[in-house]
Amino acid sequence: MITTIIIILTTFISIRAFRDNDLMGRIIFHPPAVKKGGWYRLFTYGVVHADYTHLIFNMFTLYFFGMDIERVFKQAFGEAIGSVSSIILYISALLVSILPTYIKQKDNASYYGLGASGAVSAIIFAYVLINPMNFMGIMFIPIMLPAFLFGLIFILISLSLEKSQFGGINHSAHITGGIYGIIYMIVVFFVFADTNLVNSFIAQIRIDSISDLFHIGF
Repeated sequence: MITTIIIILTTFISIRAFRDNDLMGRIIFHPPAVKKGGWYRLFTYGVVHADYTHLIFNMFTLYFFGMDIERVFKQAFGEAIGSVSSIILYISALLVSILPTYIKQKDNASYYGLGASGAVSAIIFAYVLINPMNFMGIMFIPIMLPAFLFGLIFILISLSLEKSQFGGINHSAHITGGIYGIIYMIVVFFVFADTNLVNSFIAQIRIDSISDLFHIGF
C-alpha cells in the first residue's frame, strides 16, 4: 500500500512538472537554493523526473522491489509499524543519498538534480540484503545474477562511473542510497526485532555450481 501510494504521488507530480516549469523550478534539487533555506528540496527532488523514461524506470523498479520490502517489514512488525518503517526508509533515503552531492555542489549555481534513483537504490539493496540468492537483472538484458553479485557489480560500476562523471548521472546518490538501505535494514531489524540480518545474509549465500552464479533468460 505504501509503495503504491509513493508511486502514484511521484507519477502525478512528475507528469505535472513536465508541463509546469515553475513547479519544477520550485522543488528540484538546487544546492544554492537549499543553502538559502530551501531545505525541503532535499526531499522534493525525488518526486520529479527528467522525462517519462526516467520516471517509468524508477517507478517500475520501485514497485518490483518496494512491494517485497514492504511485505518483509509488515511480516516482522505488523501492518502499522511495517508501513511506517517502509515510508521512513524511503523518505530518509531521499535525504541521505543526496547529502554527498549537496556537500560537493553546495556553491555550484549551475547544478540541478532530480529523480528518485537514490531512494530506489536503497530499496533495491534492502532487497539484496534480505534475498541475496534471488536472481536479478537489468531490464531487457537477458543475463540474471544472484542479488549479492548483482549488488556488488552495481556498486563497482557506479564507483567507476562516478569517477569519470559519465553521462551526467548522479552515481554517488545510487551508491550512497544503496549503502544506506543496507544499514537501515540491519539497524532496524537488530534493534526492534532482535534479528541479525548480516548473519542471515551470509547463511543464505551458497554456490554449488556455475548455475548459482548466473543464468541466461528472464
